[in-house]
Amino acid sequence: MRILHTMIRVGDLDRSIRFYTEVLGMKLLRRHDYPTGRFTLAFVGHAPESEGAAIELTWNWDTATYDLGNGFGHVALEVPDAYAACAEIERRGGKVVRPAGPMKHGSTVIAFVEDPDGYRIELIQRAG
Repeated sequence: MRILHTMIRVGDLDRSIRFYTEVLGMKLLRRHDYPTGRFTLAFVGHAPESEGAAIELTWNWDTATYDLGNGFGHVALEVPDAYAACAEIERRGGKVVRPAGPMKHGSTVIAFVEDPDGYRIELIQRAG
């Protein structure tokens, strides 16, 4: 067994694809419209789906925004250098909501950024 993807609903698919590809450096892996269901699925990731997990961006054509709720936490990405990643994300127009630094109760260096719909993405600096 392996994790295939995590699905999040987005209000503006093109805006979200731009964020995940241009700001976080992912690739658009595939996209498919479902006209009879009035929705589009787009999968983004750093590697082909056969090699790594993806994020499924679900755009329901008739819904512009969603209540994020309090059950979903975040998506986590490993980065070689969280400080450099934050600087690059800000340079690309992304929003850093928790700057890089050690965890409150540990030594792992983390940061958080926010996507256009308000979803949190944790950056975890690779150990060593």
